[in-house]
Amino acid sequence: MPRIPFAPDFWLFARTGKDLAEWHLNYESLPPYELQFVESPGVPLSYVVEKMKLSADKTSLRVNDSLTLAGIPPAVFENRLGNRSAMDWVIDQCRVTEDKRSGIRSDPNRADDAESIVRLVGQVVRVSVETVRIVKALPEEYVGIEISR
Repeated sequence: MPRIPFAPDFWLFARTGKDLAEWHLNYESLPPYELQFVESPGVPLSYVVEKMKLSADKTSLRVNDSLTLAGIPPAVFENRLGNRSAMDWVIDQCRVTEDKRSGIRSDPNRADDAESIVRLVGQVVRVSVETVRIVKALPEEYVGIEISR
C-alpha cells in the first residue's frame, strides 16, 4: 500500500481547527467583547429587545430606546455564515415577532436574565473578531479558499 505523503501544514490546520472549535463551542461562557454602553438621557435603562437596529456605518447597535451598543469592530462583519455575518443573524433572530394567523408571540427576552441578549451580542462580537484573527493568521495561499465536495 502506498504511503500518503505528510502534509506540511497539517498541524497548523489541526491547531487552527481546534482553536476555532473552542471559540465557537464555548461562546456562551466567554466574557463579552467590551462594547460601549451608550444610555439615552432621560430614559430608564432597559435591556429588553423588541427589534435591534444596526447603524448605517455598522459601528453601533440600537438595542432599544434606552440603550445603544457602540464600538463594534469592522472585523465582526468579515466573519460570515453563508451570505451574512453572525451579527446580522443575531440581529434578525433576537427580536419579538408575532404570527399573523395564529397570534402566537415569540419573545427572545428572558425573564430570568434581562441582559442575556446584550451579553449574546458581546459574545458574538468576541467570537467573530477572534475567528477573523485566527483565519487571517493562516498562510495567505489558504485564506479565502472555498472547499467543495
